[in-house]
Amino acid sequence: MKLKLFSADGTKSEDKDFVSFPTFDDDKGVAALRQVVIAHQANRRQGTASTKTRAEVAGSGKKLFRQKGSGTARQGTRRVPHQRHGGIAHGPKPRDFSQKINRKMKSLAFQRALFERATDGGICVIESIQINEPKTALFTKVLTSVLPKHGKVLIIDDAFENNAALAARNINGVSMTEAGNLSTLDVVRYRQILVSAKGIETILARANGGE
Repeated sequence: MKLKLFSADGTKSEDKDFVSFPTFDDDKGVAALRQVVIAHQANRRQGTASTKTRAEVAGSGKKLFRQKGSGTARQGTRRVPHQRHGGIAHGPKPRDFSQKINRKMKSLAFQRALFERATDGGICVIESIQINEPKTALFTKVLTSVLPKHGKVLIIDDAFENNAALAARNINGVSMTEAGNLSTLDVVRYRQILVSAKGIETILARANGGE
């Protein structure tokens, strides 16, 4: 797989072939990618939504009016769901939404996500993510040189140096993560990814079975 490799200042670029980059000839891994993304999103849910049933809501249990002779439907208590301030029928209760993903499916989905993003031209490699001073303008200059029309961008490095981390955190639409923490959902969410040379090595090692 060939990716654009930029110099540290973003002014020069060349196509570099990453031999160990995962490739696919068919739809293998598409279903796994979908399942893993759903699982990632499900695992983020708090599951704390809760409503009170007619047994839990406050209110009198006294019969509202006599059984017969009123001309309306009989009523036993004001806590029933169809009464104002009554309990909720079939409402949400705290529950665990988490889904378990086995290692092989997780690895396959990660590989497929990288392949899809690279095929779309959404992954660019830069020699290093380093700036001399922690100034946003300096980082923006490099970023604009590499991605002139960037929207939401994910910046990935093996380990960010302090100046780069401080300079990039104030740029609108830019997020940062270390290569060891990159998830399948991150690759899917961001259409543009800028990764350092060391970062791509770590990512490919993970994709090919490394930890």
